[in-house]
Amino acid sequence: MRKKNWRVIIVGVVLLAVACIFFLFMKGMAPQSTDPVALMQTVGQVSGIVGGISLAMIIVGLVGKKTPAS
Repeated sequence: MRKKNWRVIIVGVVLLAVACIFFLFMKGMAPQSTDPVALMQTVGQVSGIVGGISLAMIIVGLVGKKTPAS
């Protein structure tokens, strides 16, 4: 039997939410930038990396670790 690691799952969900909020916030600010295309490329890369890390954390937390046999 495996035990889920809820702390890792919660941190992964929070990071995913922060990445989405950051992307949407910067999308609204892009028209004010001198180079909106470059800005959104950078923002997309950062959001994608953070989103990928958060999804990996969620999966690892859901898989969990083995509990000792009793």
